[in-house]
Amino acid sequence: MGFQIVFKDVIDILLVAVLLYEMFKLLKRSGAINVFFGIMAFVIIWFLVSHVFKMELLGGILDRIISVGAFALIVLFQDEIRRFFSGLGKKRKSKIIAAIRKFFGDTGEEKGKKDYQIVQIVLACRNLSKSSTGGLIVLTGENDLDFYTQSGEQINANISSRLIENIFFKNSPLHDGALVICQQKLKAAACILPVSKNQTIPKRYGLRHRAALGITEHSDAIAIVVSEETGHISCAVNGELTTNMKPEELEHYLSDLLAK
Repeated sequence: MGFQIVFKDVIDILLVAVLLYEMFKLLKRSGAINVFFGIMAFVIIWFLVSHVFKMELLGGILDRIISVGAFALIVLFQDEIRRFFSGLGKKRKSKIIAAIRKFFGDTGEEKGKKDYQIVQIVLACRNLSKSSTGGLIVLTGENDLDFYTQSGEQINANISSRLIENIFFKNSPLHDGALVICQQKLKAAACILPVSKNQTIPKRYGLRHRAALGITEHSDAIAIVVSEETGHISCAVNGELTTNMKPEELEHYLSDLLAK
């Protein structure tokens, strides 16, 4: 019987390719890309030994390792797996409603309120920058960040530049950690965020910058960092950091991002 490929096999190959690509992206963002290549090399060796050359002794040993390999991966990548399934279960807006909102745009009142809140955030960052006061502000998108907001102190207050500055005042008990803004409210302060494990991050960046990159690697949030050492303002989106921003640049940047 000749070798035949049917439509089902093509779909099977495409799904496996997509799965491997998504795994590659996940491990690349977490700085564990070498682990991915190591796993792939081991799987190729196991396939050659067990199914091509049919070495019974070595193949049997590798079969046992493969059988418990799933549990080992769960232990090694428990954080990444949790975030992956959290992303699958996140609540998203209806595509129809999103398309309608995109078509008609925000009302004048909504746009004015959003612009005012952006100004308040930028004003707070400017004042923090002038006084070289460190700060980390996270603006949530569609991803649910309740897992992280529960680690901090609940506030649920209106967005105000003075309140943001008081939260990050050096003697304030809430100045450590992140301030999370959700649904146009200051939701929680002193929140603990995941730190990026990307090995390519320059050593000069501290924990605030690494936490900003970490939360944006695994969500669609926007993270703003004010450096305590230099007073520079940075903004992280999708795991990429834009540094040394002026307040005017930050305002335009946030307006463009939040208008999408």
